[in-house]
Amino acid sequence: MSEPKILDNFIGGARAPAVGRPTLDVTSPRDGRLLARVPMSTREEVDQAVAAAKRAQPAWARTPTKERATRLFAFRALLLAHLDELGESCATESGKTFAEGRAEVLKGVEVVEFALSLQNLDHGAAMQVSRGVTCEQRREPLGVVAGIVPFNFPAMVPMWMFPIAIAVGNAFVMKPSEKVPLTLCRIAELFAEAGLPAGIFSLVHGGAEVAVALTEHPDVAAVGFVGSTPVARRIYELGTQRDKRVLALGGAKNHLIAVPDADPSITVQGVVDSFTGCAGQRCMAASVLVAVGPIDDLVARVVERARAIELGQGMGAIIDEASRARIVEAIGAATAEGAELLLDGRGARPADRALAGGTWLGPTILDRVRPEAAIRHHEVFGPVLAIVRVPTLRDALALQADSQYGNACSVFTTSGAVAEYVAEHAAAGMIGVNIGVPVPREPFSFGGTKASKFGQGDITGESGVELWSNLKKITRKWEAQPDATWMG
Repeated sequence: MSEPKILDNFIGGARAPAVGRPTLDVTSPRDGRLLARVPMSTREEVDQAVAAAKRAQPAWARTPTKERATRLFAFRALLLAHLDELGESCATESGKTFAEGRAEVLKGVEVVEFALSLQNLDHGAAMQVSRGVTCEQRREPLGVVAGIVPFNFPAMVPMWMFPIAIAVGNAFVMKPSEKVPLTLCRIAELFAEAGLPAGIFSLVHGGAEVAVALTEHPDVAAVGFVGSTPVARRIYELGTQRDKRVLALGGAKNHLIAVPDADPSITVQGVVDSFTGCAGQRCMAASVLVAVGPIDDLVARVVERARAIELGQGMGAIIDEASRARIVEAIGAATAEGAELLLDGRGARPADRALAGGTWLGPTILDRVRPEAAIRHHEVFGPVLAIVRVPTLRDALALQADSQYGNACSVFTTSGAVAEYVAEHAAAGMIGVNIGVPVPREPFSFGGTKASKFGQGDITGESGVELWSNLKKITRKWEAQPDATWMG
């Protein structure tokens, strides 16, 4: 059996081996196979990548937007041509189903397409503000910027960041998650094949040392981060202490509210797909179902649908054994606090024996969870749904507002008045009506509130343009004017 390859960094438009660095094994959560070894790079490799980016960025910034877009057009075409390959890579290294891996890549392509649209949008403005005086504004890149991304979306979350940042003229240095580095390695190769100039997009593999080095580097102007709330807060503090622009997205505890008039078929599908999709390992997954009033039949149908999910086909694996053990511990703690276990996925395994070596956990549903229970407050990041019973919609919204997180909240109802009331009063950045995963599409941007986000703005769409660029204002006057104003 041949030794698995050691992955290279990608610096200055070429592979750059991290010679002599320790490595970590990259294994597939689906079947336990050893896929590769990833180097634990250091500040030295970060310095090399940032230096290459700094050399390349000025010429890229001077390149007209339409010319920059031609590279993105070619990149988009290559992503679609290799869609199945990239989708399979995402699934293999992150544990998703193959359908989820493919859908993830397509969601990333949507952001590339938005970045392409920037060539046809006027992000400047000019007008006569006084007699003989005009004011103009122009968007300009920041310079060298960086991204630090999590394990749960090897393709999509990185593409939340770098297409827009590069389209507006920045050079980008990315740190993939050391748990899922393979897909981004392939994406970097495709970007180079699309004709992106050397140094404009780089990858540096590693762990916390690389993340800190990028955040602290004096030549990195802005940092985007997606991950847990404690790390998001730390990255935000490190960067802003050095006067950088930082947007760090953290954890979530998303509440779905179901009221008695909810459409059963839409609600059951929406709830189950939300808490089991990507094995619950996404910041938009449902964590809490707030059952308003008498909806026992609806809860029973949710349990029935979740019980029918086939592991390996309808739901993927947990990223690693440490995560699985943490989720199992949270389930046990919840039952010890009095929750009723309607569906226990702790012993579930896929029927396919080829997946026996994977890290599996079935859908789990806990009913009659007390509002003060730990599982109602802490992010589990797994396919676990906690059901809390409340008598009124106001109680449901008070429960949701009590969470330290503010990523998403959805309501299932057939009443427009109820839907509007929740949209107005829910304490979250993204609201859904009869949608279990209310992720907005471009040009609308992605981002929560409270402990789900540190920094201003959002990560995609129009807010992404704001994140990765500055506005320069020019005021002109060519001759004296007869009227006396402060501009005269």
